[in-house]
Formats: sequence, structure tokens, C-alpha cells
Amino acid sequence: MQPTDNHRRYWRKNLIVTVLLLLIWFTVTFGVSYFARALNFIFFGWPFSFWVGAQGALLVYCLIIGFYAWYMNRLDIEHDVADEDD
Repeated sequence: MQPTDNHRRYWRKNLIVTVLLLLIWFTVTFGVSYFARALNFIFFGWPFSFWVGAQGALLVYCLIIGFYAWYMNRLDIEHDVADEDD
């Protein structure tokens, strides 16, 4: 079975959003955390490096998961591949 043009567009959009979210994840995990010690200032009453490691990164990860779920539900409906409710 050959994929239709609709399926190709769906998977292309899926891959684009996945790559973008993985780049954000990589930047937060390695980039910001690596350079956080050099950013020596107080953020919400804590040193910024501590806040990024303890709270900031986890918040970004939750936002990535929430955005991906929302976006994929919208994309499923747009391309008519959404699960049917019984």
C-alpha cells in the first residue's frame, strides 16, 4: 500500500515538530545547564544555576509534553486520523 499525499504531509509535520521539540529539549538539558554556573544571579530567591537544574528544566519538559499532545491531537483531526470514540 502506497502512502497517500495526506499521509506524507501528516508525517512531515510530525517529524518537523518532533525535531523542533528535541532541539528545545537538548538546549535546555545540555546548553542552559552547562552555562548556568556562568550566569551568577538570583532568580526567584535562588541562584539561577540551581533554579535551572531543579525547577526550570522540569517545567520546560512538562511544557514540551503538553504542547506535543495538543499539537498531535490537532494534527490527527486535521488529517482525519484521529481515534474514534466508542
